[in-house]
Amino acid sequence: MSNIRYSDAKYLTSATEVSGLPEDTGAEVAFIGRSNSGKSSSLNTITGIKGLARTSSTPGRTQMMNFFDLGQNCRLVDLPGYGYAKVPKPIKEKWVQVTNEYLETRESLRGLVLVMDIRHPLKEQDWQIINWTDSCDLP
Repeated sequence: MSNIRYSDAKYLTSATEVSGLPEDTGAEVAFIGRSNSGKSSSLNTITGIKGLARTSSTPGRTQMMNFFDLGQNCRLVDLPGYGYAKVPKPIKEKWVQVTNEYLETRESLRGLVLVMDIRHPLKEQDWQIINWTDSCDLP
């Protein structure tokens, strides 16, 4: 794989179900974290493309798995946040179910970036993700 140009990233698709994801080939790095921790802002900073991933000051705005194409069959993935969000409980539960299914079944997932807001120490859910990635040898 030659050098990836993050500045060439393009929105690919969004999905609310694992069945709606892009073909499970290549390599993906997903961004996960609490609602409003800065996942989308991190993606925009890494790519240098303001507005590539939509941001909001309201927790819970990322309600789908958003895929960004880097070329060479590589993608970045913005996952819905967990924890506090101004959405009904059934919607949050659906996010958890779909995110867990993505993490547990996606063959192209090569790494997970846990984003945290420095103002809020790691919480139990964050540690569960860290421990899970360690047990799966997922960087």
